[in-house]
Amino acid sequence: MPAPTPPATFPPLVGQAIVLTGSTASGKSSLAIKLAERIEGEILSLDSIAVYRYMDIGTAKPSRIDQQQVSHHLIDLADPDQDFSVAYYLAEAHRCVAEVLSRGKRPIFVGGTPMYLKAILRGFDPGPPPDWQFRESVERDVLKFGVDALRDRLIQVDPLSAARIAPGDTRRMIRALEVSKLTGVPLSHRQIQFDRMLSSHSCSVFAIKHDRKQLHQRINQRVKQMFDSGLLDEVRSLLERFGPLSRTAAQAVGYRETIDWIAGQDSDVDTAPLESLQDAVATHTRQLAKRQETWFRSFQEITPISVTQPMETDSIINALVEHIQRVDTSQLSG
Repeated sequence: MPAPTPPATFPPLVGQAIVLTGSTASGKSSLAIKLAERIEGEILSLDSIAVYRYMDIGTAKPSRIDQQQVSHHLIDLADPDQDFSVAYYLAEAHRCVAEVLSRGKRPIFVGGTPMYLKAILRGFDPGPPPDWQFRESVERDVLKFGVDALRDRLIQVDPLSAARIAPGDTRRMIRALEVSKLTGVPLSHRQIQFDRMLSSHSCSVFAIKHDRKQLHQRINQRVKQMFDSGLLDEVRSLLERFGPLSRTAAQAVGYRETIDWIAGQDSDVDTAPLESLQDAVATHTRQLAKRQETWFRSFQEITPISVTQPMETDSIINALVEHIQRVDTSQLSG
């Protein structure tokens, strides 16, 4: 897949599109289809793993019937052994939004990848391409000296980024160091323009929320369904066809644990039973959902939509449509 030459920056898309997000297993995909039918929309995936072909079960990718019902975009863009950057995603997203609007339809972003969400809401500076040699060198230092030493190093180079990035988020700290090294400009200085926020009343950005117990039940059901549908066979097929997957694909929750489990099965080391693998995937999925919800709370653009049982889907769709209509009216009068 040839990498496009990204523009200097990507502007926000929230003024042109509707966004429906929420933690994994929150039910946003099925709601999005009904919303798209109601307002004549098309769905654009906001999922960093659904961009990979053949990774269908673990991503709960829309079925063929779903895609016949409503047009879906930004899925199946790359093979799972290829690196796929945020910049490439945004180049495709901007192109898709323009095409959907040209057809007189409403673009509806649906998914829960926080970095993609932030780029849609605030815009994005792609920065320099990754320097894998530098990253691997820093990762070795982290293993040797610990995360605190990494944070101290970042404080010296880019104290603003060090203050903003969570203490345990080694990936983002390494990227901040990398950008400073390659450009000579601290990452925090490059991203100042992307801190501007809209009011939740002035845009159509929604997050589906369930109470913790209900969400955990949905996650457990989702994970069981994934394995019942053949996740293990899907991962075996991916490894046989592509060999090692890309860094992003191989670290996806559900795939990472299954890859490790298969590697253990293929070795002479005793491995845990399949039930333990399912439990690990469910646990890590719940942890992912918690991280996603923390991210969502940091975006003042988001209007939370709390779902209680039993709550009819039509009631939720009506609430979304009423908000969208108010925003549309406000934009026209403005």
